[in-house]
Amino acid sequence: MLFRSYIEGVFLQGDICNRNGRMYPMETLSKEVTRYTESFINKGRALGELGHPDGPTVNLDRVSHKIISLTCEGTNFRGKAQLLNTPMGNIAQSLIGEGVCLGVSSRGVGSLKMTNEGHKIVGEDFMLATAADIVADPSAPDAFRSEEHTSELQSLRHL
Repeated sequence: MLFRSYIEGVFLQGDICNRNGRMYPMETLSKEVTRYTESFINKGRALGELGHPDGPTVNLDRVSHKIISLTCEGTNFRGKAQLLNTPMGNIAQSLIGEGVCLGVSSRGVGSLKMTNEGHKIVGEDFMLATAADIVADPSAPDAFRSEEHTSELQSLRHL
């Protein structure tokens, strides 16, 4: 019998300054999530990596999961991803199973506009490379897995 493991929780947050000093306007994020869902999630091509490389290319040798849904909840996008039976997917599953607190972080390209307060506003040309890489230190405030919050990345579930 094949068991499939999933992670779910807040994957993306709009209209809030993250720990990288970036703010994703909700209008920009919504438009891009719609495009990403149609072009990648709906076609089974929405992959993420264990770790967070610098460039926008998804490296197939580092893929750990397939994103299967993104749903808007207020200014957050709640996601669900299936952990894959790949070397990196197995490492992620093992870390989560051992109680390691992991999170997710999006990766994309686009312009930034600086505000007088020193924040970077993500431009309308923003494009997701992936809605979620699995990381140890996410920049979005609610993208951590933790028992203290209800909007965090939930523990591994077998279905």
